[in-house]
Amino acid sequence: MTLTPQRRAERSAQAMWKGDRASKWAGFAIEEIGPGRAVLSLRVEGHHCNGHGILHGGVIFTLADSAFAFACNSYNEIVVAQHCEITFLAPGKDGDRLVARASEVSRSGRSGVYDIAVANEAGVTIALFRGLSRTVPGRHFDEEDGQ
Repeated sequence: MTLTPQRRAERSAQAMWKGDRASKWAGFAIEEIGPGRAVLSLRVEGHHCNGHGILHGGVIFTLADSAFAFACNSYNEIVVAQHCEITFLAPGKDGDRLVARASEVSRSGRSGVYDIAVANEAGVTIALFRGLSRTVPGRHFDEEDGQ
């Protein structure tokens, strides 16, 4: 039995999440997953904030990077970041619920391009992230069992 693209994405995310200590430690949650896309969220707490009392840019980057990782790894292939950049547009604040939406722009050969928008619960985009990916050898799980 062949896996559907959606089921392959879900199983790839499950396999990755199992070992993703960084995303769990940061407090991220997977909200949605699908082929070439992922939505992760974070409830901002005091320990995520910097000396200015706003969300640390590194936390925003990490949330976007994790959404990028789950999106580009949704095909049961091992994919790593090759290059990433972020533009900060507005501050995140203690208590905000942030959502990072990753979507595939292009996937060809071993390379992919993904755009990630990070927004607060009011719908204000606080950062835009672009990630370039590279597929390397390996799989997240054995598809031979057909589940």
